[in-house]
Amino acid sequence: MTILCLASYEKGHRFLIQAKRQGATVLLITSLSIRDTAKWPRESIDEIFYMPDHEHQWDRTILLNSVSHLGRTHVFDRIVGLDDFDVEIAAMLREHLRVAGSGETVARYYRDKLAMRGKAREGGISVPDFIHVLNHAALREFMDRVPAPWVLKPRSMAGAIGIKKIASQDEFWRIVDGLGDRQSHYLLEQFVPGDIFHVDSAVFDGEIRFAIASGYGRPPMEVAHEGGVFTSRILDRASDVARQLLDANTRVMKVLGLQRGVSHTEFIRGKDDGRVYFLETSSRVGGAHISDLIEAATGINLWEEWAKLEVAGEYPAPRVRSDYAGLLVSLAREQHPDTCAFNDPEIVWRMDEPYHVGLIVRSPSAVRVEELLAAYTERVKKDFWAYAPPKDKPTH
Repeated sequence: MTILCLASYEKGHRFLIQAKRQGATVLLITSLSIRDTAKWPRESIDEIFYMPDHEHQWDRTILLNSVSHLGRTHVFDRIVGLDDFDVEIAAMLREHLRVAGSGETVARYYRDKLAMRGKAREGGISVPDFIHVLNHAALREFMDRVPAPWVLKPRSMAGAIGIKKIASQDEFWRIVDGLGDRQSHYLLEQFVPGDIFHVDSAVFDGEIRFAIASGYGRPPMEVAHEGGVFTSRILDRASDVARQLLDANTRVMKVLGLQRGVSHTEFIRGKDDGRVYFLETSSRVGGAHISDLIEAATGINLWEEWAKLEVAGEYPAPRVRSDYAGLLVSLAREQHPDTCAFNDPEIVWRMDEPYHVGLIVRSPSAVRVEELLAAYTERVKKDFWAYAPPKDKPTH
């Protein structure tokens, strides 16, 4: 089997290594701008090809022609987009070359925040009220009917990039007027206060073979915009909220139609009504070291599982360890912060990136994980924390 992998950013080392380990021929297309800096596992890659890019954005016509040219000498059994920004172009290539896997319609449901919300609502899944930023009369009616604040979201960015909380109609029109011809690339959504959760899954032939529910500390959008310490932890598997989230995730995967791959899906439980609302999903591994969090608790690395299920003729549910784990990540004032004072035996991972602090703790007890995360969050805020304004576009 030959797998063509697309990575506009440096992502997915464990996928590439596992795909090669499974016996696949691994081809990688990546951005020319990171040719000299990316540390790809070259022993697991048969050939690397570079796309000219502007801030990791590829010209689709050039890419299509280039991959079609490669098709003269290679047979592509799978085409995989390793990053959020590669999902839609991978689907476009599958459609054009008639390669198995999700086409452009399904890919839209896992990339386009407007498309996924519309499809989910059609399928009877609870979502915060929303509207396309398109018809101005309809937008005025929405804002008259749905009380502020609202959240303005780009349809195809990743994470919290470009998201803005809007307090009034005047503020909305000022921002939207500034978007000019980009207005239709946004949606406006009701702001629902509550706790944010995520479910991470592996899907094979339309069936969820692995899923685990986790909860963020503060909402990621709040951390991105106001600063603070990012945390997430595996939920008590016997808790009502974990069961509700796994059930909601099953319905989302069924309605949106992912047949094979991995998914990171976010939900909010409303503070006022206790309902679980679908926020957004993706057909890739969760970022911000969430895959490391899940691996610490379960022994399952979702990058590796993704490679296995792409190559496999059959994919049984993986054997899972049932520990609990918590993740903490923060910007730091120092280039190389010293975290040696964090010395509890539950620590199983430390982040090694300039101007960052990151830790993962593991325990058989969900309560112990909560205790450690709470204590570490306060210590990191006091000793290390730094703030940087949110980004409007992705960077390395």
